[in-house]
Amino acid sequence: MDSSVSSPASQFRPWPNQAILAKIFHWVNLISLCLMMTSGLQIYNANPVFGGRAGWHFPPIFLLGGWLAGGRHWHFASMWLFSLNLFWYGLYIAITRRWKHRFLGSNDLKALQKTKNQKRIAYAWHRLIYTAIIPILLLAILSGIGMYKPAQLHWIVDFFGSWQALRIVHFTSVPIVIIFAIIHSLLGLKVGGQRLLESMFW
Repeated sequence: MDSSVSSPASQFRPWPNQAILAKIFHWVNLISLCLMMTSGLQIYNANPVFGGRAGWHFPPIFLLGGWLAGGRHWHFASMWLFSLNLFWYGLYIAITRRWKHRFLGSNDLKALQKTKNQKRIAYAWHRLIYTAIIPILLLAILSGIGMYKPAQLHWIVDFFGSWQALRIVHFTSVPIVIIFAIIHSLLGLKVGGQRLLESMFW
């Protein structure tokens, strides 16, 4: 999360300025996640993870694809969009060395324990959840690929222990990502206000 820092002497706070690639990253993430979730629920309804075919189904208003095959097409197309977006953004923050300001460090852990500065604490929490979401996303992608090609990539199914465990891990990643997005937005709001949130997209 980039933001310009205003001078203490200045009477006016400058508008937070995000890099254009960061704005594109957020937009592609938002669109691809919405497509993946709604098409994923379409797939889920064909054979609910909990309770089998007689299990609880999601209402049609939350579904994308019309039927199982349609949901699969939308889901895997948006999965590639989401994965490639993560890959290119990872390259971007690695090349520009922005990763130093994104992920949790020892100073953040010390800040969470000792500092009374609320903004510094918010930054530390932000980096903590930013770091924690990485293995969650990797698990979501790996379990999704395992469900897509279970015969060819049976070692992925074996890694998770069983087909049902694979489905539970993949399905559970959805509410975790939603919770991450909410906390990510609330912490951004606390640190930089509404203008910082808007600068991530516009």
